[in-house]
Amino acid sequence: MFLYKSIGGYAEAEYVIEKSRFIAHASPAETPEEARLFVSQIKEKYKDATHNVPAFVCGPGMEHQWQSDDGEPSGTSGMPILRLITAEGLTNLVILVTRYFGGIKLGTGGLARAYTHAAKLAIDKAGICEVRESVRLRYNFDYAYLAKLQNIAADKNFEISDIEYTDTVSADLICEVERRDEIVSMMGDLSGGKAVLSSERTINSKFQK
Repeated sequence: MFLYKSIGGYAEAEYVIEKSRFIAHASPAETPEEARLFVSQIKEKYKDATHNVPAFVCGPGMEHQWQSDDGEPSGTSGMPILRLITAEGLTNLVILVTRYFGGIKLGTGGLARAYTHAAKLAIDKAGICEVRESVRLRYNFDYAYLAKLQNIAADKNFEISDIEYTDTVSADLICEVERRDEIVSMMGDLSGGKAVLSSERTINSKFQK
């Protein structure tokens, strides 16, 4: 089940205009607390910068939104980044754009375009993904089935993770909730009913668009 759109992971992108250097940092953040921690870490790393402009959106319904111009003229930096995030329909992410002033003023419109462009570069580099409700199925099975299972996973678009090798193989199979019964049936057919489902739990998973 589709929950929301976000970014796949951390990304950094740089944009230079009129000798001003803009470094955009984008990261997933599921809560405002995570987002604020990320902002403080980047600000500490780039404390010599002219400005560190942050914005974040959190919550499946985009209910937590915040931005700051960090000394830039009001409405020229943080708000354009926030508008970009919401216009893309993204949530659970934070973006901070670091600026090193190059001595040439860009004007209010130029500033807004520069911050927006830098943020967009970071989003594109991180990659937009869909977060969907998924299920993690923990199976124990004989070594003889592992290679074939890995081939099937590529065709049927489910993920195999956390493989453990003992006298048997243990592995997690991750798929969308709606496909749970299909994957369970597939494992039964593959192993002739010998694969053992030892546990299962619901999780949120990212699927790259």
